Amino acid sequence: MSAIRVLVIDDERDFATAIVAQLTRRGFQASAAFSGPEALESIQAAEYDAVVLDLKMPGMDGLETLQKIRRIAPGLEVIVLTGHGTVAAGIGGMRLGAADFLQKPVHIHTLCTAIEAAVERSGARRSEAADPMK
Repeated sequence: MSAIRVLVIDDERDFATAIVAQLTRRGFQASAAFSGPEALESIQAAEYDAVVLDLKMPGMDGLETLQKIRRIAPGLEVIVLTGHGTVAAGIGGMRLGAADFLQKPVHIHTLCTAIEAAVERSGARRSEAADPMK
């Protein structure tokens, strides 16, 4: 099985870079984008299995970014990860199709498990769509 491709979207460069390094050490193919617009460009230019998305970013915030991701890549799994999250923001993200909502600081094992679970669910949905007899 090939490595899970993950895009980490967070305006805190040090945090995003650290998460990318930790995911890479655990066998993921990870990269970072530091704003909503940069993330959308990355998603249009490359294929990802999952996104880890911060909610609080200047300019285009996480919920707006999530809405736009849904338009250009409706099947892409999105995990909201934020240090400024409220229950309402988490619910808003889930309503927009986020696979999970985690709060910073998050243990890397918890994040990896959430990514793997989201991608596994997505893969199951894709195989069911391809073969409705399953």
